[in-house]
Amino acid sequence: MNTLNRQSSIVNRQYYTSHSPEETIHFGTQLGKRLFPGAVIALSGDLGSGKTCLVQGIARGLNVPEGLYVTSPTYTLVNEYHGRLTLFHIDVYRLEGSSDLEDIGFDEILAADGVTVIEWAEKILDILPQERLSILLAILDDQSRSLEITGYGQKYSDIMSVFTPPCSRHRFHQNSAPD
Repeated sequence: MNTLNRQSSIVNRQYYTSHSPEETIHFGTQLGKRLFPGAVIALSGDLGSGKTCLVQGIARGLNVPEGLYVTSPTYTLVNEYHGRLTLFHIDVYRLEGSSDLEDIGFDEILAADGVTVIEWAEKILDILPQERLSILLAILDDQSRSLEITGYGQKYSDIMSVFTPPCSRHRFHQNSAPD
């Protein structure tokens, strides 16, 4: 898929700031509550930018039992957690590229009726589904993170209601989009 096709499918883009890991987890929880079978969330950002915190919140929103500790599958590549929907947490940090995903059954994971969250998704842009939610996390300071959320496709635009002012009442702040 070329970049022009990917850009033409952008339905919604919003910007937010989290002021603590707890706020990032809360944000993920609200997102997880709205996810649907087959949803794909592509996460990008530097080490320590909050990707795994966000996944921990998504797991909570999917009703993954709180006794299960959600960790980044940097060495195992895929962790699977069972809740309202199965959460497939993939970390492609150590992979050279998308061709390495055949060995872990990436196509089968995407075809399952669970939710797939991919850390370091920028490494496999060429094989990500055209319809997805992409979240770029950036470090602002020791506690604060900015999140750029882009919904590709109508289903992802619909779930972006989680990012509107009701979430702001929980100290998760929406920023205005740059021109």
